[in-house]
Amino acid sequence: MPLGLRGKIKKKAKEVTSKLVESEEVNDKTAGSSAGKLLPEANGAPGLPPPPVSLRPKLVFHTQLAHGSPTGRIEGFTNVKELYSKIAETFQVTPEEILFCTLNTHKIDMDKLLGGQIGLEDFIFAHVKGSKKEVEVLKSDDALGLTITDNGAGVAFIKRIKEGSVIDNVKIISVGDHIESINGKNIVGSRHYEVAKMLKELEKGLSFTLKLIEPLKAFEMIEPRSRAGKTTDGKISTGRETLRLRSKGPATVEEVPTAFEEKAIKKVDDLLESYMGIRDIELAATMVEAGRDKNNPDEFAVALDEALGDFAFPDEFVFDVWGAIGDAKKGRL
Repeated sequence: MPLGLRGKIKKKAKEVTSKLVESEEVNDKTAGSSAGKLLPEANGAPGLPPPPVSLRPKLVFHTQLAHGSPTGRIEGFTNVKELYSKIAETFQVTPEEILFCTLNTHKIDMDKLLGGQIGLEDFIFAHVKGSKKEVEVLKSDDALGLTITDNGAGVAFIKRIKEGSVIDNVKIISVGDHIESINGKNIVGSRHYEVAKMLKELEKGLSFTLKLIEPLKAFEMIEPRSRAGKTTDGKISTGRETLRLRSKGPATVEEVPTAFEEKAIKKVDDLLESYMGIRDIELAATMVEAGRDKNNPDEFAVALDEALGDFAFPDEFVFDVWGAIGDAKKGRL
């Protein structure tokens, strides 16, 4: 397929007391999570029905609400939506109340987001909805200075605000805020790239209204929790594996990305922000995987068509991603 052809691709249980640990301290057999990367399923793409419980990884993860709570234990999930449901069930909230999760810190740290790949030695903190706010913004520049991401379950939120930008001057807007509506249009359930496109298409020189929900905050002075050991089938993990949540089939335990993969993924994630106004480490990882063994840009474009859904990437972007993967392979990054 020629590079210029931009094909679009397809797109209670137990009682709470049985799941909460009395002490917030975690012993050597504690479970957790790791670096946030959102795969297609993690971002809401349809997949196969969940596998039977017998096929799911027998891993126990520990979690808390970021604003403060007892420690909960969750297990038996195979994608991000199921993970949110397990957390919600444990703390008697609804899955829709969870905005996003961070790893090993209760703080709103966008470098610690949980996504579709979870390490076996980390700790999950769930950030839930807090105060609502409404703000009117004058679009005085073509670029607002926002980078958007989503939680894989229908919630788009602000991942980055560029210093000195239009949004940076509106101090009521903060990193971590969930964008609920734009000019009265409810966007709950929209993907991050759809929200970024809506904001980009707003007319320069006119004002627009955002309805936002900020994460509930507490304990701002507490330091991040140190990592804990992880138990799986009676063995202590080395922490070098991750639980990968897939769009089709059961989740699997895999090795952490190689040095080449990490550099390529970071560069592709930067390109996503530059071209599309989004950051999505799992999407970047999927693109790197698709281009790993391809010999030219045309083959890579075909692989993207097969691997991703609902994206119509610009030709220049596809070429730059191909170049970034090649540079990483040759050690130029």
